[in-house]
Amino acid sequence: MRQELKADCGSCFGLCCAALPFAASADFAVNKAAGTPCTNLRTDFSCGIHARLRDSGYQGCTVYDCFGAGQQVSQVTFGGRDWRAEPDRSREMFAVFPVMRHLHELLWYVNEALALPTSRPVRAELRRALDDVRELTRADAATVTAVDVPALRGEVNVHLLRASELARAAVPGKKRNHRGADLMGARLRRADLRGANLRGALLIAADLAGADLRTADLIGADLRDADLTGADLRGALFLTQAQVNAARGDGRTQLPDTVTRPAHWTD
Repeated sequence: MRQELKADCGSCFGLCCAALPFAASADFAVNKAAGTPCTNLRTDFSCGIHARLRDSGYQGCTVYDCFGAGQQVSQVTFGGRDWRAEPDRSREMFAVFPVMRHLHELLWYVNEALALPTSRPVRAELRRALDDVRELTRADAATVTAVDVPALRGEVNVHLLRASELARAAVPGKKRNHRGADLMGARLRRADLRGANLRGALLIAADLAGADLRTADLIGADLRDADLTGADLRGALFLTQAQVNAARGDGRTQLPDTVTRPAHWTD
């Protein structure tokens, strides 16, 4: 299932480039309103500056990950019909996409939790959550847009948190609890963060070079511009490709096999 939760841009109708808004900033060169196609989007739904996004001021595009929601909406929800061919349905397509992205992100986390050898006590609940969310991803557009995302996240998070607690309890020694902490720019070089709770922590530009983050819970942690050079993230819990893409690392950074090393990282 993990492959289904990875973006396949060739099977998507450029939904992230059209449905989502962005503001001129360090991440984007210009402003763009939701529902307005990016000026770099070609007629075949490919990106005209894909090979030079960072150099062109579109760093935000290089760290975004839809968890496979783009192809699901394009090929399943709307059966291969694109918003250019059917402009009257474009608003509906653009409304479904961000909700689907949330659903696919939840599937990613639940799938990760199920793969943990320590999650046996909560495995039945996780499987039910997986089935329920998967059923929603296969529903019609009206059903998807009606999903109460915060409520659903809250329900599923109960089981994800339990899986996290079980996994981190297996790590010997005292674990740090930085859940939701403001650690922007924090000096955590070579810190022992094994089994730490870093859920929702603000780690923007934090110095985590050489840090040991094995089995640390990183769900929702903001790793934008965090220094992960030489850090060990093997077995890190709920680490996503988007988080890795947003951080800085090098050839010494050790990653779990659920994510890939970003092309922009140094050797």
